[in-house]
Amino acid sequence: MAAASPAECAAAAALRSVLQRVNNAADLSGRASDRIRVVAVSKTKPVPLIRQVYDAGHRHFGENYVQELVEKAPQKLPDDIAWHFIGNLQSNKVKPLLTKSGVEPASCVELARHVSLNCLNLEFCGFMTIGMPDYTSTPDNFKTLANCRSEVCMALGMAEEQCELSMGMSGDFEMAIEMGSTNVRIGSTIFGARDYPKKLSN
Repeated sequence: MAAASPAECAAAAALRSVLQRVNNAADLSGRASDRIRVVAVSKTKPVPLIRQVYDAGHRHFGENYVQELVEKAPQKLPDDIAWHFIGNLQSNKVKPLLTKSGVEPASCVELARHVSLNCLNLEFCGFMTIGMPDYTSTPDNFKTLANCRSEVCMALGMAEEQCELSMGMSGDFEMAIEMGSTNVRIGSTIFGARDYPKKLSN
């Protein structure tokens, strides 16, 4: 078995640091850290690097591009990895994955009710945001999504604990956790800066 490269060793160490930061942020929010899922976003990163993070004990990985997800998943990676698709989908690539897109906050109750009542092949389970259109997040963005969850849960008669909030990335995940996030998406902080050798499409 080949020795781990410096990048692979660094990714495993970075994962441990991220998990400690998640624990600290969870403490500040008054929640248990095991209620917060960390998705290691591995876009543009090679399979050996993903494997090193897996070997460090991590199981949730995310991809932004359909092409990368369908190529990486079968490549000698263990079956117990939980893959998360977190990008936008073009209509011609919806078939192998669930469809997903964004809505304005004012439409969240209507959409959640429609999915819950009329879409028999879909299960409404929560909300996700990346912040403003320029990908910057502020406490107001996170507060808006938390308010959407409260409104939807009241309208559907759900407990808020049953409705996930996926918000927070490498630059703001601690603030997101403190404001209620149950799912954070961490890429460059674990894997390092991304390389884009060729254009990838969704």
